[in-house]
Amino acid sequence: MNAVAVPSDRRFRRARIRPAKPRIWRGLLRPLARYVLVVPLVAYAGYRGATLVAHARMLQIDRIVVHGNQRLSTGEVQAVLNGLRGENLVRTNLDAWRRRLLASPWVRDAALRRLLPSTVDVAVFERQPLGIGRVKSEMYLVDDSGIGIDQYGPQYADLDLPIIDGLSVGPGRNGSETEQARAELAARLIAAIKARPDLARKLSQVDVRDVHNAAVILSGDPAVLRVGDDRFLPRLQSYAEIAAALRERVPAIDYVDLPFDDRIFVRPAGMTARTRDNWSRGTPTKRPRR
Repeated sequence: MNAVAVPSDRRFRRARIRPAKPRIWRGLLRPLARYVLVVPLVAYAGYRGATLVAHARMLQIDRIVVHGNQRLSTGEVQAVLNGLRGENLVRTNLDAWRRRLLASPWVRDAALRRLLPSTVDVAVFERQPLGIGRVKSEMYLVDDSGIGIDQYGPQYADLDLPIIDGLSVGPGRNGSETEQARAELAARLIAAIKARPDLARKLSQVDVRDVHNAAVILSGDPAVLRVGDDRFLPRLQSYAEIAAALRERVPAIDYVDLPFDDRIFVRPAGMTARTRDNWSRGTPTKRPRR
């Protein structure tokens, strides 16, 4: 069978079309154009918002509420915060104002918070005086860390506190490691005696110069009572039980050693060196049995 030749028809010839290259820059241009338009608008809106907040009269601080203070008056706290009133509530640096408050010896801690539209709430946590520290002729209120709060004077006459010897204190002053150990010893002793209100009311003086052997003086009793560095209350209770009988035997007592388990050592007042040696070899007084 013979092949049939089919004449070619130019109308059906496939055109030679080159594929168009993808135009990537057109896909990036549109979001870039939107970004260029949107960012300035957002920035301007933020700037205008910040400007309005900064100058809004309703956000200017016009009220400072103080609570938690007892020894410091509200006026004294507000005097430390002088300049806070009138500042913008949103923009003011409350941490800086808190640091100003902490510079006051009476302030142990403080918390400031914003209350819309124009109030700052100030919570004051004061130091609690432990006793009256005596340094030469000066007297200071001290807390349980040995920090001097304020010089003692008539304004604190309502405080019934013992005198504490052995601390080197001053307003807002932190002591050395030994100083802190002495303050800690005084704090433990006073806290222990508070469990017996009758004895606590009689606590007149505390001496912590020896960090291993604190000494106390009770009101109405001139004897120095050495109580060691622990078990303060049981030792003082033992002495209180035999104090009257002890006075009958030794009318004038210099000091009494109490840090022993079953003995109380007494040194009479006005002893010469020879008498003191004889007494030290004598028989100590037994503790009362419970």
